[in-house]
Amino acid sequence: MNILVTWTSWFIWFFLAKKLLELWYSVIWVDCENDYYDVNLKLDRRKILQKNNYFKFYKIKLENYNDLEKVFIENKIDKVCNLAAQAWVRYSIDNPFVYIESNIIWFHNIINLAAKYKVANFVYASSSSVYWKNEKQPFSVEDKVDNPVSLYAVTKKTNELIAHTYSHLYDLPTTWLRFFTVYWPYSRPDMAMLKFALKMQKWDKIEVYNNWDMLRDFTYIDDIIDWIILSLNQINNYEIFNLWNDKPVKLEYMIDSLEKHLWYKTNKVYLPMQDWDLKSTWSDIDHTYEKLWWRPKIDLDQGIEKFCIWFKEYYK
Repeated sequence: MNILVTWTSWFIWFFLAKKLLELWYSVIWVDCENDYYDVNLKLDRRKILQKNNYFKFYKIKLENYNDLEKVFIENKIDKVCNLAAQAWVRYSIDNPFVYIESNIIWFHNIINLAAKYKVANFVYASSSSVYWKNEKQPFSVEDKVDNPVSLYAVTKKTNELIAHTYSHLYDLPTTWLRFFTVYWPYSRPDMAMLKFALKMQKWDKIEVYNNWDMLRDFTYIDDIIDWIILSLNQINNYEIFNLWNDKPVKLEYMIDSLEKHLWYKTNKVYLPMQDWDLKSTWSDIDHTYEKLWWRPKIDLDQGIEKFCIWFKEYYK
């Protein structure tokens, strides 16, 4: 079975491709390998994947519709896992045009081709940021998400609406995955865990917002990958899943755990709450468990220990 995965050199998608290859799927990978962050991290991930003969790589820009269509023409694509997007809420504040191109034009190109070539399933990455105006917690897939507070969230909500329309018009099975604060080895340098660890290493200042009073529902990569594969293998006409750990903790707890495992101290700077940020993220657990029969297995302490082992080896 051929599965098209977009942006495999990025964090979560790298681990997904690696797992799919271990399960004897063929992975068709499309990526432009841009310089949003350290390209060496992306190249190191790709080198690992290219050791497998069932891995096929296309370096193209996803805004080029004709180039992307060649991938569908040259390969019998059975399923699509579209994970390509410009990430990070904060970056969208200063770079809005990047998000329109990356998160809307790219998305529409891929879903249109998925419908045209009649793939069996279209699974894609949404975000917990679509909930960030909601005060009720835990967040539920039944909650209204019509008042996003960042352009990043706007683009993700737009993706969901486009997918709903394509499911209705073209009978394309679509599944939205709303991720909650995923962390992992080989992670993005702008994500909290690697960002903090690198700053600790250099004794740089770490910005702590809202005087530590911030809760996040951290989810380890292994749990996320299991959920994505379950979603790929379950055909839904139109479905939403929250991917979560169901145990929100204070950011202070995460930083204390990093200090313990890395033997570093933290140079903290306390700052007020940001307008686009959220004091707490906490997702429901019932809907995803009812549909996929899956619960998270790795708690935050285990996950941070795994992350720190990788960090010390990779960054010497």
